[in-house]
Amino acid sequence: MSIVGTKLKPFQATAYLQGKFVDVSDADVLGKWAVFFFYPADFTFVCPTELEDLADKYEELKGLGVEVYSVSTDTHFSHKAWHDSSPAIGKINYYMLGDQNHTISNNFGILREGVGLADRGTFVVDPDGVIQLVEITPEGVGRNATELLRKIKAAKYWRENPGQVCPAKWEEGAETLAPSIDLVGKI
Repeated sequence: MSIVGTKLKPFQATAYLQGKFVDVSDADVLGKWAVFFFYPADFTFVCPTELEDLADKYEELKGLGVEVYSVSTDTHFSHKAWHDSSPAIGKINYYMLGDQNHTISNNFGILREGVGLADRGTFVVDPDGVIQLVEITPEGVGRNATELLRKIKAAKYWRENPGQVCPAKWEEGAETLAPSIDLVGKI
């Protein structure tokens, strides 16, 4: 069963954010676009490359009204230690949620059963709390923040322009499509 189109489930967690521990819940997410960026564990190998890549795009995402929540089953204490010791992770200015009780990972169906770690997954949630985009990759395959940014722009455009859809490789400002019977078999 697809999680796309389903509502964000309730959660409460503590995050590390810019030198502080802060409480975050599902209620804090509503009203804006959000990225939940799950990764297996702190102090690993592919994870810091992805999180740094996302940190490099964070200001642009914020400019679009998007908040980022990285999530692993580590604690917020572990996130702080990693942030303080890694040059790549030290660039992060977005929320680093601790999910040691696995509530958030289970809510998104991303927890590896019997392992206690989240898979590498990205979920984009719209301002109404509806999951609009999902990407899940195997542990050894890192994600691309530039492509995530493109997909978010497309999802926002689609939401704001009913009757229009964004074709493959669509970039902001490019032509969109208006689905109709006249297009069937002509694309």
